[in-house]
Amino acid sequence: MHGASVTSLVIVILAAFLTPIILHRLRLNFMPVVVAEIIVGLIIGKSGFDVVSQDMWLETLSMLGFIFLMFLSGLEIDFSAFAGGKKKEKLPSGKNAPNTFLVSTIIFVGIFILSLILSYLFVWIGLMDNAFLMTLIISTISLGVVVPTLKDAQIMKSNIGQIILLVAVIADLVTMVLLAVFASIYGDGDTNTWLLLILFGAGVLLYFLGKAFQNRSFIETMSKGTIQIGTRAVFTLIIVLVAISETIGAENILGAFLAGVLVSLLSPNKEMVQKLDSFGYGFLIPIFFVMVGVDLDIWALFQDPKIFILIPLLFIGLLISKIVPVFLLKRWYDLKTTLASGFLLTSTLSLVIAAATIGERMEVITSEMSGALILVAVITSIVTPIFFKKLFPKHVSERPKIKVAFIGANQLSLPVTRELNPEIYETTVFHMKQEKLDKQISHSLFDIKEIKDFEVKTLMENQAFDIDLIVVTTGDEQRNADIALFAKEQKVERVIASVASPELDTKLKENDIDVFSTLLSTKTMLRALIEAPGVMRILTNQETMLYQINLKNSKYDHILLRNFPFTGDIIFVRIFRGKDSIVPHGDTDLKLGDRLIVTGSREYVNELKRELELW
Repeated sequence: MHGASVTSLVIVILAAFLTPIILHRLRLNFMPVVVAEIIVGLIIGKSGFDVVSQDMWLETLSMLGFIFLMFLSGLEIDFSAFAGGKKKEKLPSGKNAPNTFLVSTIIFVGIFILSLILSYLFVWIGLMDNAFLMTLIISTISLGVVVPTLKDAQIMKSNIGQIILLVAVIADLVTMVLLAVFASIYGDGDTNTWLLLILFGAGVLLYFLGKAFQNRSFIETMSKGTIQIGTRAVFTLIIVLVAISETIGAENILGAFLAGVLVSLLSPNKEMVQKLDSFGYGFLIPIFFVMVGVDLDIWALFQDPKIFILIPLLFIGLLISKIVPVFLLKRWYDLKTTLASGFLLTSTLSLVIAAATIGERMEVITSEMSGALILVAVITSIVTPIFFKKLFPKHVSERPKIKVAFIGANQLSLPVTRELNPEIYETTVFHMKQEKLDKQISHSLFDIKEIKDFEVKTLMENQAFDIDLIVVTTGDEQRNADIALFAKEQKVERVIASVASPELDTKLKENDIDVFSTLLSTKTMLRALIEAPGVMRILTNQETMLYQINLKNSKYDHILLRNFPFTGDIIFVRIFRGKDSIVPHGDTDLKLGDRLIVTGSREYVNELKRELELW
């Protein structure tokens, strides 16, 4: 028995390891990895060679994978999306872009109402006994399929991309909460729905506890080396909330999902999220998805005529429930864009598996019915992204210029506005009204927008915060700090401020604001001239200077440098990934979010920048 156990575990681990490699070699980019893992599970499980036997090891690891998947689903939710966009995007049709949150909410309400109607229809024709469970299954949307597809299409930051994403986020939240209510109603009778308030109360308490300790200096110290207190805190949070869930009789996945939501609300740093993603998707979650396929017996499904009829009808029902409400977007977008959005929102996977698993355990549905629901979810995850890519229009347009605002005109900021590449940057200088002589001189050389003062209200009236990057150099460091902090609140992507005092420097850096000062710059330059004069020549020479390119184009994700498709005189000097500094070589694997430090001719660098920074 022990030997069989180890053999099955080894087979599943090997299957999880080899699946993405096979996908990559066969160039099956249209298929999500999790779907491929389920298919591999089908091949080695009951539907195929049947070489895996269920045992305690696999059952435990699979359950932990399921719990961690629900945790990461909660962690994926970006609550800043609910604030809505502050900038009005102009659509290709010439119309103003709609409010993303309002439109997404209306679309999801339409999806849920249609799902409810279709569920009762399935009950009426005798294909399903429980309308509540069926409503959850039809209305759910897979974030795990939607997010990668939007990134691949390079529309994540566009208005239509944000609407699709927000509909999926709302569906994820609502479905998970209702799944917990379903479990409490149809459970073994020991659970009262009101006991869920205990779980949410514990969540609120843990959130404020985390907020209180989050920025303490000793926590920062203990987050390094062998202690890794942040990672320990996350796993403690998951286990505590899962334990509370099971104690009150709710499903353990609700506690895991709530833990993910809390961590997302606490805004963890990217390094922490990458660690959690690496552990989840690198070990536990693949085991879970392979085991879903292993336990699924496709041949048994088709022995029941009712199941045979249910599969195509449920697929059609999923399409109707998503495409009909999405037609609201026809007011702003063309037919192909609208239909493509509806197809992508039809994709559903992890929450359907959760609902089917819970329904089977509570004996609300049979194992065959559970298998049929999971099979339909797998089919949607394969088919709908393909239809989305075929239908969604390929907008061939120039990369939009990066809008930069300089608050304050002086001998430091004005020359920089002239040296920034006009093909990439669109600069505006905001400055207080000047004397007549100064005004004639400056306006003959620089484009300056005059304002009466540097008050936040005045800057807002002049749309100074409706940009991508803001540089604050007014001459008053306290005012610079106040404007910079307000700009961050207004969701300006990058903020740079001139401050000299250590207190303000620390405060701004804690809020992800870049800081510079004349004194610091002068000291750094002098030291570099003494220690590395050659480097300074590279930095100051227009032909051989260093440039930074941010890798945002998903087409170049996971490409080895030796296979990089561009040729030219460019040289990769350094790659910054999170807090890591990487010396590039042929086997270096480029990843989204990398900051590439390169040198070469300006024309070639500009071309490469346009390509790699395309969303």
